[in-house]
Amino acid sequence: MEKDIQEILLTEEQIQRRIQELGEELTREYAGKNPVIVGVLKGVVVFYADMIRQIKVPCQMDFMWLSSYQGTASTGKMVVKRDVSADIKGRHVLILEDIYDTGTSLDFTYRHLLEKEPASLKICTLLDKPERRRPGITLKPDYVGFTIPNAFVVGYGLDYNEYYRNLPYVGVLKPEAYL
Repeated sequence: MEKDIQEILLTEEQIQRRIQELGEELTREYAGKNPVIVGVLKGVVVFYADMIRQIKVPCQMDFMWLSSYQGTASTGKMVVKRDVSADIKGRHVLILEDIYDTGTSLDFTYRHLLEKEPASLKICTLLDKPERRRPGITLKPDYVGFTIPNAFVVGYGLDYNEYYRNLPYVGVLKPEAYL
């Protein structure tokens, strides 16, 4: 897999250091609030597992699974394949996201969860790629691990055709690996 990586954008050490910092911030933010931490599958799994262990307050874990694909083609319409199982009405909810890219899925997730009337709803994303945001998407994450350039990145949960998720760092994929 390493032969397909053009450059390492974020090392494993940089990621872990930033997750620890975010964990300290989120621990202060959610002290006494018993939050529900929601991850959107699949890409968030690696970040979620590391992040949840750095949040040092009682919390409930939950997940959503979205899809905009039918076969290998995007339909352009988000569908909830698995919704949160927790009743989040009146609860403090934190969405953990691996990457905030075009904004389509995160905007959908945010609006979907907001309809369930949480006491608060915030977003923590490991990676923010603002250059790729679609017009009309104005949602801003409350917590950002790293702002990255417009490059095709893989590793640390991020994939290309379901591969590379298990790399311990975030790397830029060589164009010839996906063209």
